[in-house]
Amino acid sequence: MASSASGVVPLPMPCSVSGVNSSIRLPARASSFACLSTVSSVDHTVGRIEMSGVIACLRSDSAEVAMEAACAALIGGISVLEIVMSTPGVLEILPQLVRDHPAATLGVGTVLNFTDAQKAIAAGAKFLMSPSFIEDVLTGTRDSNILYIPGVMTPTEVLLAHNMGAKVVKVYPVSALGGVHYISALKKPFSHIPMVASQGISIDAMTEYILKGASAVVLSDAIFSKDAIAERDFHQVSRLAGLAAQQGSEAVERKRRYLHC
Repeated sequence: MASSASGVVPLPMPCSVSGVNSSIRLPARASSFACLSTVSSVDHTVGRIEMSGVIACLRSDSAEVAMEAACAALIGGISVLEIVMSTPGVLEILPQLVRDHPAATLGVGTVLNFTDAQKAIAAGAKFLMSPSFIEDVLTGTRDSNILYIPGVMTPTEVLLAHNMGAKVVKVYPVSALGGVHYISALKKPFSHIPMVASQGISIDAMTEYILKGASAVVLSDAIFSKDAIAERDFHQVSRLAGLAAQQGSEAVERKRRYLHC
């Protein structure tokens, strides 16, 4: 999509998604987020991620498609959404989503340097994620009200990121590393470190990841199906988002019951 003369990518009307029922309500669990209002902003964000069980990750080569897909996912029931930094118009899309969906927790992913981190924060991001451990982003956000989730792969990286102040780490690329079994193995020595699992996870696999120790999973193609995005079938995106939100909520509740047995 071409940029305007002012350099700002033009966007569609706020969350007007063709084929998606805008009256769909978010899962009832959203009301329980109110109890988090007395904690710090970062802890509040961590709590929302852990209560949701799923972070929807959106990447697109079109600002218009990204806006409609994001709206479809949020309308479908997703409460935590990240848009990757390389998406055209991401810094214009995010403030509009913040206005239209104030109850959602919105962030930016694939943040690779502190300059991009600052831009994302200025646009309204409540959390940032990276595929690797970017030290200047961690140190630059450590004392702020923004949650930074660095990508880690090895036990050494998990502990290093935690010791430097990361409240949550992202295990990436988890499927290539062994999937559920790898998360389970990492959690044995690092049970005190919250982890989100990312890469190649299906909606059907969410529950096992969460029961084996993941605080949440990152879903990309599982929600933003390549076919649905190519065909602009945002009803399908919304349907998949609803399935993921329900699965995440149920898995988190099962884990809670298990831990309190």
